[in-house]
Amino acid sequence: MRAYDPVTVAIPLAYRLEKIMLEKKSLPSGDEVKTILKELGLEELYSGKGLALLRNQDVVVLVFPRESLVIDVIPATGEVSDALEVIAYHDRKLNALILEVLPANDIEYEGNIGVEPAIISLESGELESAPVFGDFREEEDGIYLVIDKDTLQRWKESGKLDVCPICGGELSWRGKKAICLDCGYGVKVVEE
Repeated sequence: MRAYDPVTVAIPLAYRLEKIMLEKKSLPSGDEVKTILKELGLEELYSGKGLALLRNQDVVVLVFPRESLVIDVIPATGEVSDALEVIAYHDRKLNALILEVLPANDIEYEGNIGVEPAIISLESGELESAPVFGDFREEEDGIYLVIDKDTLQRWKESGKLDVCPICGGELSWRGKKAICLDCGYGVKVVEE
């Protein structure tokens, strides 16, 4: 599916970054981030001096790979209030890698996109939280965030199954599909 707004870039990006962080037990490199963004349909316009700029016709992404990783996902219209920020860093106090997707406009939405941040313990190498990341799929009846059964199980255990991972609104479940009553995105569980 074509990435056409910050959400459809940031959540699939976080999904892939989480996999890399779990596998490598370290933060992804700037090159790994750029590769993922290109796979999501963005074109690299600039890279150098601690910054990378990628875009498609709808979204502009700035990548700042330093000690931590900061990725700003902005609508091409320039409306910063709709922007999202993907942040990955090493929390020394927790001895964990943290991956968060945060809205630029915290007045409308307080908290993390994806229900909660990914917290990966560097001692055990295990995921210690219940983030809800995945890929988007456009279907006849709407656009769905597609998640696997493991993500669904962690999400259930968190007790937040009625919270939309995209906007924080209320979800209405019908079998293995849910629709957010606020943002209109859906969530779908796949058997993969």
